[in-house]
Amino acid sequence: MSIYEEVEFEDLDYDPSTQVYTYPCPCGDKFSISLEELWDGEDIATCPSCTLRIEVIYDEEDLPPLRDDDDDDQSEGETEGGTVKKEGQGEEKEEEEVDQGLSAMTQKSLVVN
Repeated sequence: MSIYEEVEFEDLDYDPSTQVYTYPCPCGDKFSISLEELWDGEDIATCPSCTLRIEVIYDEEDLPPLRDDDDDDQSEGETEGGTVKKEGQGEEKEEEEVDQGLSAMTQKSLVVN
């Protein structure tokens, strides 16, 4: 496995929302490596568009702290559509719909009898 270039950690661009470091690739795309990978001791950033790879030169003490995100940067209760619902909110609505359905069925059976 050959390395295209060794790159100092300080030369990478960091996106705090995704916790991913990037560096321009000659093919026009970007090498990328996540903060989690760096904390795990990985030092090879890959380009998704070509076969080139770079080695990131860094010290762990220079890394920012890793966030404790459960769902890959989604807040608790956040859905992929971007709307946030409170815990249990969807369950309450489902229970209410079931209760209404049962009530309607009970009324119908009383009328039939």
